[in-house]
Amino acid sequence: MPDHDRAHSPVTLITGGSTGIGAATVHRLLKAGHRVAATGRSADRLAALAEQAAAPGQLLTLPGDATDPAAVAAAVAGTVERFGRLDHAVANAGFSTHDSIADGDPEGWRDMVLTNVLGPALLVHAALPALRESRGRIVLLGSVAGVKNTPGNMYSVTKWAVHALAENTRMQVTADGVGVSLIAPGRVETPFWDGHPSGARPAGPALTADAIAECIAWVLAQPEGTDVNQVLVRPVGQPV
Repeated sequence: MPDHDRAHSPVTLITGGSTGIGAATVHRLLKAGHRVAATGRSADRLAALAEQAAAPGQLLTLPGDATDPAAVAAAVAGTVERFGRLDHAVANAGFSTHDSIADGDPEGWRDMVLTNVLGPALLVHAALPALRESRGRIVLLGSVAGVKNTPGNMYSVTKWAVHALAENTRMQVTADGVGVSLIAPGRVETPFWDGHPSGARPAGPALTADAIAECIAWVLAQPEGTDVNQVLVRPVGQPV
């Protein structure tokens, strides 16, 4: 891409960008010509992402914890410093403890609630000044688990909270010209399932991380003035 065009290409910050849906989204947006900043807790995984992407002028990796207010603020500031602005913020970081309220580990829930709920709120808080300036977009990764309850599922509780955060945020920022989109996937084949008690994803159809990345790219490519507020996407054959 010529330097002039690159300087005017969209800038997107993605949390949890080193694996799974986050990494797939990084690659998809780079292909679309975005300049991308990706955060993650593992510097090694981010380094591997950067090596695979081979796009040093377009990709900035920022090791940091999505639950740390200072780290999130620094990621936003670093993105704006590197690329000159911020057009999109994608709150993707999240995980599941794969247990229940009846028999789970409350310490694990603490980390999950902080990552899945506080993390997106911190990103919105830190990114809003830059997004108001660019009249940009916020994307929050929800889940079908935020629409359908399952017995005692604390992960589901966190995703219901993310769905509420999306609508609360939309109501607050829409008058500023900032779009807010919630993308709620069904089952997706990613490292999300690595901690499942069975050691694998439950049987049945699943989407690919690339399919969700395509949804995110589609939302971000909507014309100015169009605000896609919710995308619920399941693999064909997933009944709930």
